[in-house]
Amino acid sequence: QVQLVESGGDLVQPGGSLRLSCAASGSILSIYTMGWYRQAPGKQRELVTTITRGGSTNYADSVKGRFTISRDNAKNTVYLQMNSLKPEDTAVYYCYAEIYTNYMGRYWGQGTQVTVSS
Repeated sequence: QVQLVESGGDLVQPGGSLRLSCAASGSILSIYTMGWYRQAPGKQRELVTTITRGGSTNYADSVKGRFTISRDNAKNTVYLQMNSLKPEDTAVYYCYAEIYTNYMGRYWGQGTQVTVSS
C-alpha cells in the first residue's frame, strides 16, 4: 500500500512564503511524475505544477515566477516553495504521484490548507 502525507499548510499574510512537503511511503518500486493541484472554495481543482523524475517542470501561468517545485528522489518527497503569496492562492493543496508498485497508479495526498489573508 502507498501513502502520500502532506505538511506545511498554514495561514500567511499576503506577500509571505510557505513550503509544502509531500512524502510517499509504502511498497514503491519507482515514482514518476509528481505534482500539486489546488482547489479553492466553490472552484474546480486546478493543476498548479508538475515535475518529472528527471526534474523537468511545468507551472500554471498564475504561479509562474512565484512557486517552485522540487523533489528528492532518495526521500520520495516533493516540495512546493510558494513565495509572494496572494489571497487568490488560498486553497486546499493536494500532491499526487504516479507510482509503480506492481502496477502503475496515481496516488493522492490528503490535502493541506493554505490561507493567504491579512
